[in-house]
Amino acid sequence: MTHAVVLDGAAVEAAVTPARAVEAVREAFVAYARGEWSMPPKVYVTNYPAGDFRAMPALGGGAALLKWITSFPGNPTKGLPTVTGVVLVSDASNGQLRAVLDAASVTALRTGAAAVLAAETLGRADAGTASVIGAGVNGAAAARTFLARGRPVSLWDLDADRAASVAAGLGAEVAPSLADALGADLLVTVTPGHAVLLEEGTLRPGQHVSLMGADGPGKAEAAGAELARARLFCDDWGQASHGGELAHAVEDGLIGEDDVTAIGDVLAGIAPGRTRDDEITMFDSTGLAIQDLAIALAALEAADLDALPVLEL
Repeated sequence: MTHAVVLDGAAVEAAVTPARAVEAVREAFVAYARGEWSMPPKVYVTNYPAGDFRAMPALGGGAALLKWITSFPGNPTKGLPTVTGVVLVSDASNGQLRAVLDAASVTALRTGAAAVLAAETLGRADAGTASVIGAGVNGAAAARTFLARGRPVSLWDLDADRAASVAAGLGAEVAPSLADALGADLLVTVTPGHAVLLEEGTLRPGQHVSLMGADGPGKAEAAGAELARARLFCDDWGQASHGGELAHAVEDGLIGEDDVTAIGDVLAGIAPGRTRDDEITMFDSTGLAIQDLAIALAALEAADLDALPVLEL
């Protein structure tokens, strides 16, 4: 009989701080860039316009992972969460299931970590202001991570009441306007991706933006012409060029693989990041299973496993 520990959302969040999540995600990007961790392509099972299901496998650190997660943007109007699912972690040496984790909390931690890690890596050394557009679960996670790294942050959301509530809970500020939020030195966008937020000419020289919302086919937060103005980075070219922010610009022939650098290569010292203060840098995050694996392993390392409920199979 197999015994697997179960970590609900509260257990995951108690075990992994935002600061630890940044370091775990950094380690995962480097391991993936060096070929030490592997990740087959993400599989989408779509039921648009309602939403989609995603199956995400990864192997590394002595473990194998499968995340089964949903994205149903209309769920909040029904009193349901946008993102639900489970993360399964197995021992890579014998195939035995070790743990079942809440996928939403794992996703929020790694999304916030990736957004801020990219901003810290690719932003100007003298970057002062930071803002997050989108005050949902993952936007709040990005803001929380900025604060955990000692950087003040402002929030903006179409729903002003939600922005105010989330900001008050985190100890963040509310941006006076969308224009103010868009003008930050370090910008994170976590919108549903159904409408372009960054039209051509929106960003000024020297800004960085982590584009976190366009994580599936047909989504976009930035116009193709705006992408073409910037130094471009992504988490994984295969995912980004087919189902991420970069996909529409690739389809229109505005950019190609040679125009984009994997952030793991930057973190591993294989490729350069920002090379000039006046560059606009943009990071396309589609969300990688290796990031989920890093957060899951960090949670299992820090949690009191003997105090957790056990699933017997």
